[in-house]
Amino acid sequence: MPASVPVPVLTARGLSAGYGEGGPAVRDLDLDLCPGEIVTLLGPNGAGKTTTLLALSGALRPRTGVVRWAGRVTTAPLHQRARAGLALVPEDRSVIMELTVRENLRLGAADTDLALETFPELAGHLDRRAGLLSGGQQQMVALARALARRPAALLADELSLGLAPRIAERLLGVVRAAADGGLAVLLVEQHVRSALAVADRVIVLRHGQVAWSGPAEQARADPDVLVGAYLPLA
Repeated sequence: MPASVPVPVLTARGLSAGYGEGGPAVRDLDLDLCPGEIVTLLGPNGAGKTTTLLALSGALRPRTGVVRWAGRVTTAPLHQRARAGLALVPEDRSVIMELTVRENLRLGAADTDLALETFPELAGHLDRRAGLLSGGQQQMVALARALARRPAALLADELSLGLAPRIAERLLGVVRAAADGGLAVLLVEQHVRSALAVADRVIVLRHGQVAWSGPAEQARADPDVLVGAYLPLA
């Protein structure tokens, strides 16, 4: 029998979104995100990667197009999509610096035991204020809080930004393991090599539109396809 086609948990069709009265930062985007896979969004600064995450999460209202969650059209705001099983880890890490690690986890309705199972490194810091942690530890708290709610999909923006390669590898390894367990992941990442190491599929955005998409295996084997996608048209 032929293999069954996975059912996307999150889809977008003709998605356009932007800010203020300017033109859209992302235009006519089609995207499917299925359980068990990591889709990596690549592209130069200003390509529309973060805008895409915000529009898909409900933090930014699309100008045109349709977003579906679990097969149903949704216009719900972020907090409602979060309750339905969508997790967003934004670029700014979103930990509350004045609260302890334990309080940050509780605020996110996270399972503390599962969070520590994911990142045992945090066990000795539960009662320490998040503002006293290193940047890598803060990112662990943000990611642990998201994953410990057992979401169906994770949207993560620049997990490795400003972090040492060893810490970035640790974070991306956790995301890969979560995807192998059935989580659907959309990952924005500037470090192309690190992103390709964990991705199943790649979408390259340029000027708010898809410049290239395909299997990560193809991008790893033929880096020229990414170089061509990043470069402006002649």
